[in-house]
Amino acid sequence: MNSKFTKSITPFVEEEIQLSQVANSKGENDRAFNHLENAHVLGQESTYWHLKVHFLMFVWSIKNRNAKEFFGQILRMVGALTKTAIGLVPIGNTGGSNISPFKKLPLKPEHRVAILKAKGNA
Repeated sequence: MNSKFTKSITPFVEEEIQLSQVANSKGENDRAFNHLENAHVLGQESTYWHLKVHFLMFVWSIKNRNAKEFFGQILRMVGALTKTAIGLVPIGNTGGSNISPFKKLPLKPEHRVAILKAKGNA
């Protein structure tokens, strides 16, 4: 996706990352990861955000000593770096290793609105 989308989606992704950080600071690890999943859904059409959110999930896996997530995020970072720019992203996918990296999922209404707005279609 182009840099216009990256710039337009930034406030939505950053809000979810900030919410993740707040949850982390309270020891709410699952909630923190859920916010990273939301950030992934919102930003996955931007190579920058797609890779950054997977990196944050990778950091989460280390902090939480989650080996499955650790190895899953390594693979997903490679995919985000190499596939996003050519449009190979499964829309709605939450980005965690608990789901296939190829599976499309329905968008939450608030995510659909934010993405359409960032694309200039809302």
